[in-house]
Amino acid sequence: QVQQNVERLFTRFVEEGKATVRLREPAVDLCLSKANVTNLKTFLSAVRLAHQGSDTGVLPLSPLVPAKNSDVEKPKTKMIITSRRDYPLTKSFPFSLEHLQTSYCKLARIDARVLCLKKLRKLDLSHNHIKQLPATLGDLVCLQELDLHDNHLEAFSGALCSSGLQKSLQLLDLSQNQIQALPIEFCQLRALVRLRLDDNALLRLPCRIGQLSRLRFLSAARNKLPFLPSDFRRLSLENLDLFGNPFEQPNPLVPNIQLKIPLTLLECAARATVNHRIPFGCHLLPSHLCKDLEVAKTCRCGSACLSSFIQITVTMNLHHVAHTVVLVDNMGGTDAPVLCYFCSLDCYSQFLDRHLQSNG
Repeated sequence: QVQQNVERLFTRFVEEGKATVRLREPAVDLCLSKANVTNLKTFLSAVRLAHQGSDTGVLPLSPLVPAKNSDVEKPKTKMIITSRRDYPLTKSFPFSLEHLQTSYCKLARIDARVLCLKKLRKLDLSHNHIKQLPATLGDLVCLQELDLHDNHLEAFSGALCSSGLQKSLQLLDLSQNQIQALPIEFCQLRALVRLRLDDNALLRLPCRIGQLSRLRFLSAARNKLPFLPSDFRRLSLENLDLFGNPFEQPNPLVPNIQLKIPLTLLECAARATVNHRIPFGCHLLPSHLCKDLEVAKTCRCGSACLSSFIQITVTMNLHHVAHTVVLVDNMGGTDAPVLCYFCSLDCYSQFLDRHLQSNG
């Protein structure tokens, strides 16, 4: 369909036998090259008239001659750019691209033209100067691999975690940035298989990281992690690297007591909602309460607690969650401190009795 369907004609290099016809629906570029200049001009004139709705009888069309295989260019699916000099400033990216790499181009932001490439499966923007990610990046619903290492990122927005990337994104590389924390929504990226967070300034990992049930490769070396979240125990990894983090020495005998006795009505209601799996949402509760409920802590007994709890750190051997573990420190250790919560003094006392007995 050509009538009223031509977005633009690119004819700058028509004298070289090259031209591009951009269609609206489907959103594709028809790239012509190695054409006879006279025939190409005639064809472009016919396209213009057809777009305007002219009768086919008056179109200046020449007899069709089957094209040779050598004359037909396949849609371009891969483009690799590794210098600022080669970055296209006036030409558009082919809409057919599935793999795009633009590294070492000193980009301060993601090019809006890249965000229109709906077929992208792999996007490599490493070694640039990108500080922020646009929310529209989440519109690339086919994106499986996103490489952003060695940029200037300070955050990864919750909006991206709630976008179409939830179902598609399998590899994410955020290493060598300046990220201090990841949003609560990060664990909605449940298709993730590989996650690299090395060489950032992370002070904590997402509290619901155990929801990443497909995650198999996790690397968060050389950050500022003092301990791991309680939910870390639920991971099932093939490879784990946490080398070079300033992990604290666990001390179960020095608890952080946040218990409120008697429990507030809010705490009782929150615990009941989570324990009995009562449905809730922003149409029923204020949004801040919904967020609190979504990150409720879990006691060793299995019960939930919200803001009234006892917190300690205990030692966990990382081989419990990963088949292959890179040493945590230069001393050859594979243990790390993990948070542990108790909903009451009774639960903490029972744990403490067992801990003291096992340690003589």
